[in-house]
Amino acid sequence: MNMTKTMSTKNFPRYVVISPVRDEAPYIEHTLQSVINQTVLPTLWVIVNDGSTDATGEILENYAIQHDWIKAIHRNDRGYRAAGSGVIAAFNEGYAGVSVKDWDFIVKLDGDLSFEPDYFELNFSRFEEDKTLGIAGGAVFNQRNGHLVVDSIGDPPFHVRGATKIYRRRCWEQISPLMEAPGWDTIDEVMANCYGWTTHTFSDIKLIQHKPTGEADGHWRNWVKNGLANYVTGYHPLFMLAKCLKRLFQRPLFIVSTGLWVGFCSGYLHRTPQVQDPAVIHYLRKQQIRHLMRQPSIYKPKQVFESK
Repeated sequence: MNMTKTMSTKNFPRYVVISPVRDEAPYIEHTLQSVINQTVLPTLWVIVNDGSTDATGEILENYAIQHDWIKAIHRNDRGYRAAGSGVIAAFNEGYAGVSVKDWDFIVKLDGDLSFEPDYFELNFSRFEEDKTLGIAGGAVFNQRNGHLVVDSIGDPPFHVRGATKIYRRRCWEQISPLMEAPGWDTIDEVMANCYGWTTHTFSDIKLIQHKPTGEADGHWRNWVKNGLANYVTGYHPLFMLAKCLKRLFQRPLFIVSTGLWVGFCSGYLHRTPQVQDPAVIHYLRKQQIRHLMRQPSIYKPKQVFESK
């Protein structure tokens, strides 16, 4: 039985949500309730239970019974968390399970978020206003000492957090499939910009992340993973060095910079595969050198371009 409330569809686009989740029992109902209460409901929501060992699977099944547009897929437990590659492998399995063909947007959404009922409506209005916008999403916040604090301060302006990615279909068809590796959530944006799209996080559209980023991996492993992700994405070594020096005194002291550099260098040592398209790496490195030389690049906010 479908217990979804009746709503006016107006001219809103059709969208599909895919959520890879693993051991999210303490948080998943925040996300479930947030989506169910949206002013613009998804046509389909595929939630991939990536081998959870807690009650995540049971919670998903309960909601799928009540809402016929929620589909739960259960994967076997591999016995460990596979940073980067695991989440996208689960996402790709969810994408393969999408039976809807006439969608306008596809969304990658984590299972530890909560957001206002007009979250998707507001995002889609921004896509309508800017036809060049290929990937977008809201800003992710954490609750600390009773206050909302933006997560990952210092992200480049073209970056959209992997926890919440909304892809316009035409952009998606150019950049998909997502790379099953750390750094996938930057690679997609670099590719989109390389192909002429823009990508943007809307700071005034908020999501609350109830499980802090990197908590599952630990601080050291998280920064090493991020450094490896930068290698996989194709970062210029000079840009990476500048990034590490800039973060040298970020707390915990020296851990952030050292972890990033170790992860980045490990990519060379282990000959980890990078982005397969050399043109995308060339584009990114050119943008990074331009940024280091204080020239306009994707690392400059949009308003800087407009003021020149």
